[in-house]
Amino acid sequence: MSIRVSSNQMVYGYQKQLNDANSRQSKLLEQGDGSKLHRPSDDSVAYSKYLRYTVSENENVQYQDNVSTALSWMKTSDAALVNMTSIQTTFKEKTIAAANSTNNASDMTAIAKEMMAEIQELVSLGNTMQGDSYVFGGQKDLTKPFIMSMEEVSRGLAKTLDENQAAFFSGDGAVDDSGSMKQMLTLKGDDGKKYYLNTKNGKVYSEDFVENGYKDKIASESRKVVKDGDEAGTLTDWGGSTDVARYFANTGKITPDGESFNPTITVNGAAVTLQFDTVKQQIVTYHGDDKGVSMVKKNGSTEPVADTVNVTGPEIFGTDIFDDPASGNKASGTAMLNQMLTVRAKVQEGNHSWLTTDGQTVSDTAHATTVNTETKLGARQQLYQSVQTMLENQNELITSDISKVSSTDVAKLAVQLMQEQTIYNMSLSLGGRILPQSLADYLR
Repeated sequence: MSIRVSSNQMVYGYQKQLNDANSRQSKLLEQGDGSKLHRPSDDSVAYSKYLRYTVSENENVQYQDNVSTALSWMKTSDAALVNMTSIQTTFKEKTIAAANSTNNASDMTAIAKEMMAEIQELVSLGNTMQGDSYVFGGQKDLTKPFIMSMEEVSRGLAKTLDENQAAFFSGDGAVDDSGSMKQMLTLKGDDGKKYYLNTKNGKVYSEDFVENGYKDKIASESRKVVKDGDEAGTLTDWGGSTDVARYFANTGKITPDGESFNPTITVNGAAVTLQFDTVKQQIVTYHGDDKGVSMVKKNGSTEPVADTVNVTGPEIFGTDIFDDPASGNKASGTAMLNQMLTVRAKVQEGNHSWLTTDGQTVSDTAHATTVNTETKLGARQQLYQSVQTMLENQNELITSDISKVSSTDVAKLAVQLMQEQTIYNMSLSLGGRILPQSLADYLR
């Protein structure tokens, strides 16, 4: 009995050691795929590091994808904006040319046609797409943002102040706090003269004072801003700048209330009945929104402003007196386009004097507004390019960390495999010699 127990123990011990040797060899063979970590038990500390590094790598890859998509979006937007500013530069040149009183009716018609073609191209560029998305539509990127009307409508005529006029009338609240165009509303009196309405306080100024008379005040009285008494009259029932929304849509289209607007002021002792001056023109409407499209570029707290990759209609084409924050209307997203259409309508009319003053100021402001947006987008694009480089560098470091903690040392593995294989073969050979093949052989 004692011999049988000893044999069983010997066989069991040998088998266990042989199996252990085989297991070690199998684990080493697993590392032949290049990784020494296949389960937490292989190396718990290294495995926990490996998991952290893998999470970081996945985040890094996602951020790189976001940045790549964002840059593609911004490059498409930037290319469109570059073309827009180029067209607006040409439009400015045509406005200056049209202001020349030597142009005859045929010349003005030809210039007006060229201007319309340029505005139509601006609308087309405003509908630029990146894949299936309209890049200037805000978060409503599946909706075509800019549409020009086929018919002409009556649009309010704004008086656009030049730099000197804006500086003078700023004392009367005529400058828009939003930083958009500095304007008043044009009125026409039944005395055949034109007047300008400061929508902030209801004061009405004569055309002569706004165009030339204010200069005399500066020269003779050594003052830099307007003061009470300079106005031709005041609309007593004007409720403030938000009344603009009552009489005009945000595109400048006059409302029924605007058409029936006919207040009276006293000028030099005579009653003058006023009404809004309008111009017949096509208008462009915006069907996107003013919300940003965010593409997160790094972990941590979200930064909706910093992560915004798009620009919207209100950013490209600004606001005017009909849709600025003080007007009571929502931003139209097409202010400068509609102002440019006003310029084109005045060219068609052959109104050289208006083009010399307001027309050139409108063209300058439209161009400056788009250039400013292009500059902001360019700065944001540079930021994303810097982040892209940073993420690529981070990815190299993370990959290196993963490799260090999980990759197989091939030379060391080869030596270990040879050692284990030798031990295993020796165990088999030794076992075949010393273990009894059967109980009978052992007893014999």
